[in-house]
Amino acid sequence: MLAAAFMFACMGVLVKLSASYFSSTELVFYRSMFGVWITYWIIRYYRLSVRTPHWRMHFRRSITGLVSLLMFFYCLTQLPLATAVSLNYTWPLFAAFLSTFVLKEHIHWPLVWAILLGFVGVILLLRPSVPEDQWFAGLMGIASGFFGALAYMHVKQLGRLGESEWHVVFYFTLISTLITGVWLLFTNFSPISWDGFLLLLGTGLTATLAQLAMTRAYHRGATLVVSSLGYSTVLFACVWGILLWNEILPPVAWLGMGLIILGGLLSGIWGLKRIPVVAQK
Repeated sequence: MLAAAFMFACMGVLVKLSASYFSSTELVFYRSMFGVWITYWIIRYYRLSVRTPHWRMHFRRSITGLVSLLMFFYCLTQLPLATAVSLNYTWPLFAAFLSTFVLKEHIHWPLVWAILLGFVGVILLLRPSVPEDQWFAGLMGIASGFFGALAYMHVKQLGRLGESEWHVVFYFTLISTLITGVWLLFTNFSPISWDGFLLLLGTGLTATLAQLAMTRAYHRGATLVVSSLGYSTVLFACVWGILLWNEILPPVAWLGMGLIILGGLLSGIWGLKRIPVVAQK
C-alpha cells in the first residue's frame, strides 16, 4: 500500500501538470486507456484468460471506482485543493465500517483509532475550508470518499473470489475507458502535443502501477491496516509540493505529517500482532 500511495502521489503531480492541456474527463479517459493496454498485454504474456465468471462484481467495482474518481475530479475544479483531498480521504473511515458490515470482518478498535489518527493528521496538514456557496461540492467530496470505500470493498471481495490483480485493474480501466470515451464523443477531445503526450503516458503508468499495488494490498492484507496506510498518499503529495513548487508548510502541517506517519506505524504494528490469531482460525 505504501508503494501504491507513492504512485498515486506521483500521478497527482502529473495530473496537476496536465490540467492546462486536458479536461478532467479526458485525464480519466487517457489514464484508463493506458491501464487497459498495459494490463491486457501482461495478461497475454502470462497466458491468462481475459474471461471471468465474476463480471458482475467487476462491473460494480468499476462503476463505484469511476463515480468516486469523477466526483473527486469535480471537487478539484470547484474547491481548494486541500479541501478536495481531505474530503476524498474520508474513504478509509468509510472502509473501516464497511469492512464490518459488508465483509463481515471483526472490528479491531486499535486499528480504527489508527485510521482516525491518520485522518486528524490529514486535516492538520491540509487545513481544509469549504466556502458557504460550495456546500454541494463539499457533499460531492464526501460522496467520492464513500464510493471509493465501496470500490475497495469490491476489490477485497474479488480477491476472496480468486481474481488476480491483473484482471481487477483490467476490467476497471476497460469499463472506465468505455464510459468516459462515450462521454467525450458528445463533447470534445483536446489536441495532444508532445509534452501533453508524455504527461498522459506518465499518468497512465503511475496510475496503473498504483492500482496494481493497491489491489494486491487489499487482496492479501487486513482491510483496516491497508486503509490506514492509504493516508500516506497525502504525505507523499506534500513532499512533492515542497520539492517541485517550493511550498512552505507551517508547524501545524508538520504535526499533521507526524500523525499520519504515527497512524500508519501503529496500524502496521497492530496488524502484525493479529497475524498469528488469523492463522489459528
